[in-house]
Amino acid sequence: MDAENLYYFEKAPVAKAVAHFAVPMMLGTSMSVIYSILNAYFLGTLHSTAMLTALALTLPLFAIIMALGNLIGMGSGTFISRLLGEKKYGEVKHVSSFAFYSSLVLGLIVIAVGLPLIDPIVHSLGATPDSFEFTKDYVTIMLIGSPFVILFFTLENIVRSEGAAITSMIGMILSVAVNILLDALVIFVFHWGVTGVASATVISNVAASAFFAFHIGYKSQFLTVSAKWFKTNKDILANVFKIGVPVFIMSIFLGAMSLILNHFLVEYGDQAVAAFGISSRLLQFPEFILMGLCEGVVPLIAFSFTADKTRMKHTIGFTIKAIVTLACVFGVIVYLISDHLIGLFTNEPQLIEMGSYILHVTFLSLFVSGMTTLFTGIFQATAQGTAAFIMSIIQGITLIPILFIANHMHGFHGVIWSLVIADTVAFIVGGIMLYILRNKLQPELDSLVQ
Repeated sequence: MDAENLYYFEKAPVAKAVAHFAVPMMLGTSMSVIYSILNAYFLGTLHSTAMLTALALTLPLFAIIMALGNLIGMGSGTFISRLLGEKKYGEVKHVSSFAFYSSLVLGLIVIAVGLPLIDPIVHSLGATPDSFEFTKDYVTIMLIGSPFVILFFTLENIVRSEGAAITSMIGMILSVAVNILLDALVIFVFHWGVTGVASATVISNVAASAFFAFHIGYKSQFLTVSAKWFKTNKDILANVFKIGVPVFIMSIFLGAMSLILNHFLVEYGDQAVAAFGISSRLLQFPEFILMGLCEGVVPLIAFSFTADKTRMKHTIGFTIKAIVTLACVFGVIVYLISDHLIGLFTNEPQLIEMGSYILHVTFLSLFVSGMTTLFTGIFQATAQGTAAFIMSIIQGITLIPILFIANHMHGFHGVIWSLVIADTVAFIVGGIMLYILRNKLQPELDSLVQ
């Protein structure tokens, strides 16, 4: 770890340290959302509801592939930050090499399992006859490129874990920039449609992964991608998977929730699925900003947990204030211009009306979901595996029965409102667990949860 990163971990004022770690992550994640929005916008110019539907239906698959990256990346990243706080620098090389090669192996397993089951996978995603072929094309490309998508998420996490927040941001922005450029080419020049969009996503992840690997190989003091440092033992596996598995399960639940939502929404027509897909991408912008804030401070919390618990308390307190401020600002903006935002993607009045309604409802839980993400990050950073696991499943366990009940009682409106209810339950459970664990984490946390 260089002197600059060590300064932000140990000595910088808390606000400055949080900004150093969180702002690059917030910018990087916001760029990812801008890409996602432009993705839908480019396809929207083709005036094909079936293509937009296919793009929405494949979100669960991407969530699963991302989950595999976070399984290794988040687990390894938080472990690396704790090791740095304990000044166990030699172990960091073993963990980072393990993360690199494990990600590639997971990607190869996805290809081997997924490609022979391509048709069942597409059917399970809820593809309609009109959108089936588009969905299949996208899924095929994503499965083939999964080793690089998984590697991207892994490397971004471990680079950020050593304090290289700017490098992490550059890698994410590089991925988005390449993706947007290729999207424009494949749609407007080569006319490849959904296949081109999926290919652009994979290629952009290859470019960003190469950038991260170069940084680790030539500029990082402690991280490595060298095979000679590859090592697996009980300590590495336990620490990586103790946090990685809950993160993976949470991502799987998010993918499953998206899949289940799509199946419920299909009952109300392709327009309902397309409207949810558009509004979800718009909601991702503030959600990913808050997620970038909360995930950005995880290395700082993890380092402080082993080095300076009082600093950890102040970091969490400042982050809560930032979440409140950002949620209020985004909420006001969306409620003022939601129709115009949806209108950027379609000129169909029914799609605009449905999408605007979904935005209004789901934005109600923006602060709640931000706090839930922070709770989860605290549990990950402090190696509270059980609490992290509970957070990973509570929203999904809550959402599924609520969906069935709300859909039966209130139809389309019930399906949309079920998201807010599930977010609220997860927030309450997270707050209770933080209160219970406050003494185990540190006595000073009392002031945050009372």
